Amino acid sequence: MTKKAFITGVTGQDGAYLSEFLLKKGYAVFGGYRRTSSPNFWRLEELNILDQVELMEVDILDTGNLIRVFDKVGPDEIYNLAAQSYVAVSFEKPVLTGEITAIGVTRVLEAIRIVNPKVKFYQASSSEMFGKVREIPQNEMTPFYPRSPYAAAKLYGHWLTIDYRESYNIFGCSGILFNHESPLRGIEFITRKVSNAVARIKYGKQDYFEVGNMDAKRDWGYAKEYVEGMWMMLRQPEPKDYVLATNENHSVREFIEHAFSAIGVSLHWKGSGVNEAGLDSKTGKTLVKINPKFFRPGEVDQLLGDYSKAKNELGWEPKIKFRELVEIMVQQDLERISRAK
Repeated sequence: MTKKAFITGVTGQDGAYLSEFLLKKGYAVFGGYRRTSSPNFWRLEELNILDQVELMEVDILDTGNLIRVFDKVGPDEIYNLAAQSYVAVSFEKPVLTGEITAIGVTRVLEAIRIVNPKVKFYQASSSEMFGKVREIPQNEMTPFYPRSPYAAAKLYGHWLTIDYRESYNIFGCSGILFNHESPLRGIEFITRKVSNAVARIKYGKQDYFEVGNMDAKRDWGYAKEYVEGMWMMLRQPEPKDYVLATNENHSVREFIEHAFSAIGVSLHWKGSGVNEAGLDSKTGKTLVKINPKFFRPGEVDQLLGDYSKAKNELGWEPKIKFRELVEIMVQQDLERISRAK
């Protein structure tokens, strides 16, 4: 009998890659997306799976809607990837972020409890919950210290998944995923902002780009590998929470340097603080500038994940590391721009 999976947030980076992965596993994939004036399915189209996913309008703010959808589909597994997932926006829209990213998890879990508590549930938690880190590296036992409305909302959803697991015996797992990027990342995120800008500079479509804190360090992995880890969590005999990471961290500055290296440009840094700039070592042309508007009110300085539990219990570990990831992203953006010419 064909297994059914329902993915909230199916149009996002992780939703698209997870759909592709589950389809290859023989699942019937149902995807929930938010109703807008012009639904954005470009990621599913880019993976050539749009016609293979049964898309359904789902409102994460409406428990009744979720109950009706889950009852109609009858999924074996539900992956909750829906969220207001951009940290910067969470400072501008903290209440909306809480409604979607925190209380939205409550609504999904309540719908599962009412419709079928035997459904296996995956909650997308985040390394941002560690925030002002208490220890380095961070693992499943590291205390949390969220530093943004987004991180606090994610922490609510994380603990609620544990509560429903313990109170209602729901098979609920949270994946504490560290930063995972790909060519399907939204342009508003720093990694894709950089890879896209570097590609555009290569083709003469823009002169420079602006960033905020270049010295913040992140543990960056490849999203396509991380969705496999989500699926692995739901294969275990007992529901648990797992960190997925690379156990390497690199600064935004390093990401920028490697991105330019992918197009044969070496950067020279000049100045300090908000006056620092990245110059082409050969031409002296300014390619990177600092703009204070991109600084977070509460910064997360050093995320570094210990994925040993996932390795030992799931058999999961990252294969594509930092430099290769940057090159993959830049090359894909170069191809996109070339095709659009």
